[in-house]
Amino acid sequence: MSGKRELIEPHPGDKRYVRRDDQGRFSESDDVGRSLAQDQKRKAQTEVKPGHGDRGDRRAGNPKP
Repeated sequence: MSGKRELIEPHPGDKRYVRRDDQGRFSESDDVGRSLAQDQKRKAQTEVKPGHGDRGDRRAGNPKP
């Protein structure tokens, strides 16, 4: 699995989540607004560690039904 996502802002108002490969180059890039909108539309069934939110949910202390 790739490393954690990091938040970058290459231009004012353009925030993106990016993943880097072993050489430090970008391997994935997602717009923050679209990413958060898609997260709200779906309920993930997979729990993941912090920094990998696009691959599932993080448990917030409340058990899932």
